[in-house]
Order: sequence, then C-alpha cells, then structure tokens
Amino acid sequence: MVRLDDFYRDGDDAAMPRSPLGIVDWDDPRSWDGERAVAALEVLCATGVADMPIYDIAADGTIGHRPVETGGSPLIIAEGIFADQVAGALRERGLLAAAICVRHHRIVTFVRRFQRDLREHRKPPFTLLRRGLLLLKDDPRVVKRCVDAGCEPLHPKAARRRITDLLATVAG
Repeated sequence: MVRLDDFYRDGDDAAMPRSPLGIVDWDDPRSWDGERAVAALEVLCATGVADMPIYDIAADGTIGHRPVETGGSPLIIAEGIFADQVAGALRERGLLAAAICVRHHRIVTFVRRFQRDLREHRKPPFTLLRRGLLLLKDDPRVVKRCVDAGCEPLHPKAARRRITDLLATVAG
C-alpha cells in the first residue's frame, strides 16, 4: 500500500494554493507532487522496493521516509485523493491495472473525514469543520474529476471485489 497523501509539498512552500478559508488548500492538486509520486511508483514496480516520504499534515511537511516493498505481490495499491492525477501517467507506462474512485455518500465521507481529522489533531476543530463543509459541497466535482481521469466510481464493497478479481487474474 502506497499512501499518495505522503507526496504533498511542504506547507511553507510559497506556491501552495490557499482555500477560501485562507489556509493551505490540501485538496487542490497543486498542493501535491504528482511527478515525484509517479517516479516512486515506477521504481517500486521495477525493483520491488522504493523509498517513500512520510508526510504529516499537522506538521505541514515531510517528517521522514520509509522503505516500501512489494513482497513479490503482482499488484500495488496506491491510495489517496489525488490518485486520479497519476492514473494517466501510470497507464502510459503500462503500470496501471485499474483506477478506482472509492465513493460513499458524501455525508458519510464528510463525517468520516471530520472524525479522522479530529482524532489525528490535523488542525483546530473549527478549521476542520469549516474545511469539511467546503469539501462536502465540492465532493461531486472531485468524483467527476476522477471519472474524467478514467477512474471507476465504486462503493467500498464493489472496489474490494474488483481488487480481488484483479488479483485472481494476475495470479491465475
């Protein structure tokens, strides 16, 4: 499993996009380094091991690195809000088995995101609530962006079945 969210750019980067709240807009693709993510995934696919950053949103930056190994698995799952941003480049390189947009009802996404962000102390609670409400409104646009990039919009159970089927096909 590769966490694509670990490829955010550091929050003190002057070019980071800002949300209407005046804070870094972590949901804008410009806040993220897709080229670096593709390069790391390409190395992982080619060699079976790659050095991945560890990003902490509360710290607004990379706080370390970790090796990720495939362990011989024929598939790598790369997950994150910007997976659609790398799907095309991975497809062109012959490295994409499937691109899936896992979707819940947008209220479920809002509640789960808010609970996670509070639990992880990502930002002050009021900021998280205001940001969450903006993201709730923006959810249909994000799903459309993913679909336009060639991602299959699937609910979690259907996504698990799709991945299971892919594993069976690759292993078979």
